[in-house]
Amino acid sequence: MVSQSSSQWVYGFGKNEANIGAGNKNLLGGKGANLVEMAALGLPVPTGFVITTEVCTAYYRDGQTYPSDLKDQAMKGLAAIESSVGATFGDAKNPLLVSVRSGARVSMPGMMDTVLNLGLNDVTLQGLIAQSGDPRFAWDSYRRFIQMYGHVVMGVDGHDFESILHEYKTAHHITNDTEISATGWQEIVTQYKDLVQRVSGRAFPQDPQEQLWGAIGAVFQSWMTPRAVTYRKIHDIPEDWGTAVTVQAMVFGNMGDDCATGVAFTRDPSTGENYFYGEYLVNAQGEDVVAGIRTPQPLSRAAREKEGSTLPSMEESMPAVYAQLNDVRLRLESHYKDMQDIEFTVQKGTLYMLQTRTGKRSAQAALKIAIDMVAENLITRDRALLKMDATALDQLLHPTIDPKAKLHVIGHGLPASPGAASGMIAFTAEDAEDRAKEGHDVILVRIETSPEDIHGMYAACGILTTRGGMTSHAAVVARGMGRPCVAGAGSIHIDMSTKTLHAGDVTLRDGDMITIDGSKGDIILGHVPMIDPQVSGDFATIMGWADDIRRLGVRANAETPTDARVARKFGAEGIGLCRTEHMFFEPSRIQNVREMIFAETESDRRAALAKLLPEQRKDFIDLFEIMRGLPVTIRLLDPPLHEFLPQEPADIAAFSEASGIPMAKVHRRLSELKESNPMLGHRGCRLGIAYPEVYEMQAHAIFEAAATCDVSVEVMIPLVGMRDELRLMKAVVDQAAKDAEQRFGKAITYTVGTMIELPRAALMARDIAHDAAFFSFGTNDLTQTTLGISRDDAGSFLPAYVTKGILPKDPFVSIDRDGVGQLMEMAVSRGRATRPDLKLGICGEHGGDPDSIQFCEDIGLDYVSCSAFRVPIARLAAAQATIRKKAVI
Repeated sequence: MVSQSSSQWVYGFGKNEANIGAGNKNLLGGKGANLVEMAALGLPVPTGFVITTEVCTAYYRDGQTYPSDLKDQAMKGLAAIESSVGATFGDAKNPLLVSVRSGARVSMPGMMDTVLNLGLNDVTLQGLIAQSGDPRFAWDSYRRFIQMYGHVVMGVDGHDFESILHEYKTAHHITNDTEISATGWQEIVTQYKDLVQRVSGRAFPQDPQEQLWGAIGAVFQSWMTPRAVTYRKIHDIPEDWGTAVTVQAMVFGNMGDDCATGVAFTRDPSTGENYFYGEYLVNAQGEDVVAGIRTPQPLSRAAREKEGSTLPSMEESMPAVYAQLNDVRLRLESHYKDMQDIEFTVQKGTLYMLQTRTGKRSAQAALKIAIDMVAENLITRDRALLKMDATALDQLLHPTIDPKAKLHVIGHGLPASPGAASGMIAFTAEDAEDRAKEGHDVILVRIETSPEDIHGMYAACGILTTRGGMTSHAAVVARGMGRPCVAGAGSIHIDMSTKTLHAGDVTLRDGDMITIDGSKGDIILGHVPMIDPQVSGDFATIMGWADDIRRLGVRANAETPTDARVARKFGAEGIGLCRTEHMFFEPSRIQNVREMIFAETESDRRAALAKLLPEQRKDFIDLFEIMRGLPVTIRLLDPPLHEFLPQEPADIAAFSEASGIPMAKVHRRLSELKESNPMLGHRGCRLGIAYPEVYEMQAHAIFEAAATCDVSVEVMIPLVGMRDELRLMKAVVDQAAKDAEQRFGKAITYTVGTMIELPRAALMARDIAHDAAFFSFGTNDLTQTTLGISRDDAGSFLPAYVTKGILPKDPFVSIDRDGVGQLMEMAVSRGRATRPDLKLGICGEHGGDPDSIQFCEDIGLDYVSCSAFRVPIARLAAAQATIRKKAVI
């Protein structure tokens, strides 16, 4: 890490620079730090300088003004570029042109702004023509600059520029931009300038200094655009990190047929295969590769053959440059110890590196890359596990298309992000988001996506585009989000004005159902049957490594046989939470539950409970048999009784008729059971204290089932805040166990414990532990009762708390370490002071959150419990937590 004074805002890099700050992403941003690092490695990097992230922080802190000495430092950086390149910024005869790019400390692909060819104006254009000897190239560069600057800095809609270009090409019967002559570009430049004047109310700026500071300001402004804010929320990126700005000498991939530009990954980001994966375009600039206007060409011969492309690869058409680029690929992987995403330009046969960063990849690819790199002795197993994104394993745990299904394939595109999804067509991001909120599965269908579509992409189950390649915005973002994506489906035509999709003789409209297969690139009519994922191969290897390392046990929250089987398949080591109330909602037994609630005497309640006992016993037998001796934690009835009662008039009438209870009596009882604040009302152990026969029935069902199975039963009393509550309920459970042991003539292995879900329980843990063999932290309710926030009502204000930095994350997603976490630590230390062998776990939703799992490891819990499909995530996150704690120790 670099040591710098608080007033050093600018750091230079390049062949003749000191290249200070290599690897310091916090200060220089990911792009800037990696450019400095590549320059320090001796790789061909155009000279430039980085304005630090601290300027961005100061810019917003000080009312969007710059530090007083920033301009002088930036001008010294610009002079260093001039000296290195041998050109002068704004010079009429030998002009220096620069790029201005954003660069946060973590990759945010496409979320912020870039301006290329900056420094061009009507005067320097003539110098570029004389310098290059190519008027067409110069005019093309000028129109690109006006378009990018006009959109990014001056607020002109990018589609308006595209419309002018499209109309010119149509009028002149031109297909590709490369066919437009210098005269044609000159005409288009004039129209672009008129557009800027008309929309912005001012002429396109001719002063290069005004251009430079306008672009720098636009990059800082882009940190707070809605799309960037949305991306940060999705990926938990703090607002105060800010972005750096990189100013760099331009190199040109659009000067002729010995020039090119491209994007590459050092391994296949979809499959993880170890071959050079990427695309390039001859005579183009960087944005052309991902824009989908021209079809990109594959880098390597192997990639061309794999993709079935008829276009020549760089390995075949530019063998010397390819060899140099491939050497850079190998050096970068060896240096960074990870798969890299790189950008490059070839100018007149000379290679220049413009960026390297850790490459986004599918979960499937992440597994293979980690395993292969360990086999190649590039990294250790610990490092391989730490590089995995535990939450990305979700991509591997969802259904794929049933190979036996009959498919009506209506189109085909590039398999840009693996997995499959069915959903309603939505042609706009807004429609996708709205329908997802209504509970529908949605496929976002676009000609091409842009950063403004981020909210719709996040809401959708899958993404389909008709333009763009394997490194397009849609492909990169979809892989990062774990969404299936088919890109570049050129045979599909989308009419946005009518919101229709045309595929041959098939026409689909907004809301129609389609399926996409992101692993094959197929677009399929209608909904398609899916099959469960297969957990094997690379997945099993990584899980095996994780299990060898992790200390924390991993259980699942499950109360149905289906959940329990999924949990076992994914490696759960028991059930950490069986919510018995969920079993009562079965249509076949809800009537008996309601009759029990309406009973006015204990004998009537016992009669109703006797009808429930056999079904409850069968529930437990099913779970015990599936878990085969593994521990099963059963929480006795927790929710308030009114949740089981009918609410709608028709349901109330049906219950009255079926039970024979008069309607007036039903309404009276409903009124009696109504509570102002049910979450803090007559629920949990309070029910068992008021109606001990309810817990007695459940305990009998548990132990009668346990007597016929091989199981380790843990009976959990909910909502305990006082030792005597637990003591009274434990006596009921112990008596039921004794009764079962006498009846079946065998000892039953069981323990009794409690959920810690009230602040008082954490405070009184030393006393409660006298009667509890285990604590399980119910962090859903513990968060509600500690913060005084209702989880069901927090959606209207919690996002603002996170945005404004009051809370670092949603406390219902990741544990509030300062508040809830402090209570948990207190309960751990006080509980184990009384009972050193006290078993400690967590069963709230936080049990599947990697950050929360790290906290559980840090405070010494014994296990975490989460939903069945998150068990693999928890297994990997637990291993990562062990490795990190070991490193700290």
